[in-house]
Amino acid sequence: MLTLRRVVPLALLLAGLGALWASGIATQFNWPALARHHAMLTTWVAQHRFVAPVAYTALYAAATALAFPEGAIVTVAGGLLFGPILGGTLAIVGATAGALVLFLAARSAFAGTMASRGGRRLTRIRAELQVNGFSYLLAIRLVPLFPFWLVNLAAALADMRLWAFAAATLIGIIPGTFVFAWIGAGVGDVIAAGNRPDFALIVSPPILGPMLALAVLALLPVAWRKRKQRGG
Repeated sequence: MLTLRRVVPLALLLAGLGALWASGIATQFNWPALARHHAMLTTWVAQHRFVAPVAYTALYAAATALAFPEGAIVTVAGGLLFGPILGGTLAIVGATAGALVLFLAARSAFAGTMASRGGRRLTRIRAELQVNGFSYLLAIRLVPLFPFWLVNLAAALADMRLWAFAAATLIGIIPGTFVFAWIGAGVGDVIAAGNRPDFALIVSPPILGPMLALAVLALLPVAWRKRKQRGG
């Protein structure tokens, strides 16, 4: 049953997203804006060595929880401002935290209703995710073909287990996040000139190939369990 208590967390996120766009802050998440503020941000980070990483992680978490679509900009900015290792690590923590907030808010609002009205097909999907959800989500995270926020919502609506969602998200976003952070660490001049970095690297065979291989490995436990069930 859908109650006010269950809807409030998601309603607050939607209100926050609306306020973000209404204030004009959302329009500042673009490459020209990053170029304009590059020098200022670099100076601020250098002057606030302890506060800056915390602020960046909180910003990333908020952007993820609000389903903001320009995550690549924030990740690249992390590599640009903090270097590939620290910037990538902060982005992973922020993205995972924000994904958990959105997941829990959406699951609280809709998972119960979906379970009661979803029919046999959704019941089968939910049962499958209870057993193999970690492997499926890990594979999806390793090869990010779908929007990050959409995957968060889909997992919540399917009532995926919290531990599986959190672990698969944390592990699965590591390779891609560090690639984007590494790009950010090396394109300071490109961004300063107001240009967009070339993300063709992320789909190049040397990068995409290992990610696909890891995704296949993540699905091997599922294949093994299904084969064992058929054999049994």
